[in-house]
Amino acid sequence: MSDSAVPSRSVKSAGMGFIMVAVLIDMISIGLIIPVLPPLVGTFAANQADHAFWYGAVAFAFGFANFLTSPILGALSDHHGRRPVLLLGFSGLMLSFFVTAMATALWMLIAIRLVSGAMQANIAVANAYVADITPPEERAKRFGMLGAAFGMGFILGPVMGGMLGAIDLHLPFFVAGGLALVNWCYGFFVLPESLPLERRRAFDWRHANPVSAFRKLSALRGVGPLVWVIALAGLAQFVLHTSWVLYTHFKFGWGPKENGWSLFAVGVMSVIVQGFLLPRLLKLFSPQRLVILGLASATVTNFIWGAATEGWMMIAIIFLNVLGFASSAAIQSLISNAADAKNQGETMGAVSSLNSLMAVLAPVLGATLLHAVSELPRGDWRIGAPFYFCALLQAVALFFAWRHFARSRAARAAAA
Repeated sequence: MSDSAVPSRSVKSAGMGFIMVAVLIDMISIGLIIPVLPPLVGTFAANQADHAFWYGAVAFAFGFANFLTSPILGALSDHHGRRPVLLLGFSGLMLSFFVTAMATALWMLIAIRLVSGAMQANIAVANAYVADITPPEERAKRFGMLGAAFGMGFILGPVMGGMLGAIDLHLPFFVAGGLALVNWCYGFFVLPESLPLERRRAFDWRHANPVSAFRKLSALRGVGPLVWVIALAGLAQFVLHTSWVLYTHFKFGWGPKENGWSLFAVGVMSVIVQGFLLPRLLKLFSPQRLVILGLASATVTNFIWGAATEGWMMIAIIFLNVLGFASSAAIQSLISNAADAKNQGETMGAVSSLNSLMAVLAPVLGATLLHAVSELPRGDWRIGAPFYFCALLQAVALFFAWRHFARSRAARAAAA
């Protein structure tokens, strides 16, 4: 990227602050429903096996719709700018939360998750926003700051959702819908556009589909097998997210309040690592090395979660996974730096669509594994099957990353 393509330092600082506020509000609203959506689905289920199946179906609906539309929304943000696509996403969340709060049947939950999944690519567009206003050498740190905003949302949202859900399961959805409305107003009246007219590109339907997006993503110079790393690590993360609340309920008898506090711990660690420790880690390790160490840490952490015998261990293990929280920002910066200034939205949309594909598969896999262990007695080590599977996925992702970086180093040495 040329110097002329990068905004001045004062504009960058203002832009980063604006997008972090938008992401923070967005993640608080999403975090609010995490401890209560599985129990809400459970009110329509006859037993634990049905509960696991229908929660998987609800999660599948969102991921499937998001998988299909993320490349389209990413490409639209390259053409029309980031702000209008973010506003569409905030609208989708607002609609989803209010309709879910008033749902009287499972088909309503699935239908609204399909609609809201199709309307939003907020994470991808926020990442493209950051890439617009940040030179390549600072992107790992900036993506870490954005990750800290995600983490702060997870500090506040799940705890609030757990407490409100203890009063009424529907209350967190109304509050989340109100926050999504606030975010829409903030985006409409305050949030500035990050993509100048001269860096926009024409929208092309031929490229705005998942298959074309994946092909272009894997063709980026220096990316290659990292697509597999993103896919496998993303699948592990989504299986973990899909399984966490039901797993802790089946194994330890946790409810919304306990799950809210456990996700609070995740948010605290995300803020500490990505907001404060990441710049220091990047001085000690290259982004490539940080990816390797982070995947290794995640592999061990997932296995220990599955083998945990007491509820308090779940939270203790979170604080041991320091490097695991840093790897996502590192790999995000490697992908962003491989793309040029005019297709950041399309590139981040492709990453988002790839993650959405994993979000489609994760509920099927996670719900199947949970269904298989749902009748086991509380505390049985086999209930950890979803987490053992996540550990395996992270280990395979680690292998692909190590092999890719080793070959890249060998190629550079040969060229020199």
